[in-house]
Order: sequence, then C-alpha cells, then structure tokens
Amino acid sequence: MSCRTLCGLLLLVTIAAAPASDAQQASRIPTVGLLGATSQAASSPNFTAFRQGLRKLGYVEGKTVLLEVRSADVAVERLPELARQLVALKPDVIVATNDVTIASVRRETQTIPIVMGNSIDPVGTGFVTSLARPGGNITGLSNISSELNGKRLALLKEVVPGLSRVALIWNPDIRGALLDYKEAEAAARSQHLELQSVEVSRNDDFQRAFASMTSQRVQAFILTPNPVTLASRDQITSLARKNRLPSMYAQEEYVQAGGLMSYGPSTAENLRRAATYVDKILKGAKPADLPVEQPTKFKLSIDLKTAKALGLTVPASLLQRADEVIQ
Repeated sequence: MSCRTLCGLLLLVTIAAAPASDAQQASRIPTVGLLGATSQAASSPNFTAFRQGLRKLGYVEGKTVLLEVRSADVAVERLPELARQLVALKPDVIVATNDVTIASVRRETQTIPIVMGNSIDPVGTGFVTSLARPGGNITGLSNISSELNGKRLALLKEVVPGLSRVALIWNPDIRGALLDYKEAEAAARSQHLELQSVEVSRNDDFQRAFASMTSQRVQAFILTPNPVTLASRDQITSLARKNRLPSMYAQEEYVQAGGLMSYGPSTAENLRRAATYVDKILKGAKPADLPVEQPTKFKLSIDLKTAKALGLTVPASLLQRADEVIQ
C-alpha cells in the first residue's frame, strides 16, 4: 500500500468518525445538583419552584437536564457529606438553597459553578467579591436588604399596642446571621424599641428560648431565616400561641403553619429565579461575570385567626397592604 493511499484511508476514517463524536457531544445531557438543608427538600415548594423555572426555560427533566437532589433533612451536620457526594458526580452546576448549604458546597469545590438560592449577605460572608462582579465560581440570589428588619419591627408596632420590647431569635452558627442581628439592632434603636437577643442553634433550644422571652417580659419576637427552624415551624408557632407572643417571620411558611405575620422575599420565587442562572451557566456564562440579584419584591402574610387568638386587631390599612391573608 502506497503512502498516498494510506494517508487517504486515514483521512476517510477521521472524517467518518467526526460526526459520531459531534453527535455524542451534542447528546450529552447536563447535570444540575441541588442541595437543601430542610426536610423533604426534593419535594418542597422551593425545589418545585426551581423545576417550574427550568420548565419555563424549555428544559425537560430526564430528557434535556438531569437533576441530582440531596437534602440534609434538618440534620445540618450531614451537609458536608452531601456536598461531597454532589461534587463527586461532577455536575455542570450546583444550586445551594441557603448560606449553610452554600458554605458546604464551597468547601468542596472552587471550580464547579454554584448558584445561590438565598444568601443573607454573600459579600459579608465572603461567598462573592461584590454583587456586581462575584469574581469566583459563585453567583445567584441574595436576601440582603438593609430595611427588612426595620420594616418587620414597624409592622409589629402597627399590630401590637404599646410595643416597646422585642426579641430577635437568631442562629449564631449561620454565616451572615450576625450581620442580620446588627441590622435589626440598629433598626430597633431608630424606632425606640429595646431588642432582646435570643440565640437558637438547635430545635431543642426553643423551650428554653420561650421561657427566656417570657421571663424577660418580651412583647413580641422576630425569627430570622434559619434552615434549622423551618422544619419545626409547627412547634414554634404553637409555642408562640401558647405563650401568647405575637410573632414576625422572614418566611411565609411560618404563617401558613399558624404564625401571626411574615415579611420578606419569597424563598420559592428566589429558587424559581435561580433557574435563569443555571440556564445562563449551561449556555456558557461564567458565575464570576453574572451579577448577584437582590430582592425587589417582598411578601406580607397575615393570619387573622392567630391575631384573634392573641386578642389583637389588625388595622384595615395593613390588611389592604397584605399579599396573603389567612381568615
């Protein structure tokens, strides 16, 4: 066989193989990891919203995108192992729902893109360099708003006559929570309210927390975002009613469980928006170049049954401003 003939055969083999290789590459289905901290995260309204966001963008689960879901079922000590599991799968992108899950995934990878579902303060916690230019492998959505706790305090004052002493229940183990507490402390001073710090890092702490608030003559409390407490919202709202303490939460799920009021960004809406970040990254965008999105819409929910049980009258003007009223 001459050299010219051999070279021609090799060229034909290369040309024939190229379309198969391209087809194989084109048929590859991207994988998205999801990491949640609360129980039943795989079927939660938040992950349902994320799936809805993907569908709206044209993705079909199992056909054009694969989802790998992991949930700590409130046992946050499991998060490091779950994060390692997801990273080992080498997904194209990982969505982490809150600060504790974001931190767990970040410790395992500095290369796989990470999309934040909700972060209290991504700059303050060091997840990103700046909101405009994150600068690393993390981007997504933030809950940061300098007026949130101030607004929650003001709403409580509208409902609780003569309010002067309020407790803030927060988890010091969550990165960013201290920033949230300091913001609340400043807001309380400006509204001439005394703020009582109540630290809760485990569900077992709530009996002690309510006993402490009662002894300190607290008139109402605010519960900051906390993945540990969300799964125990029925217990928390029950203790609030039992101790006749008006309550304000950051998430609407607590009001749906019998809490008095909630005000804040919709967690489900943020997860729905997270799908747009996933879409951009799968199409080639780099997290470092995608600005972090801040909340622009806030939802006010009120449970009138709980208000009546506490002997409170919700002003008509406040009810008109509410996005959700449970009769």
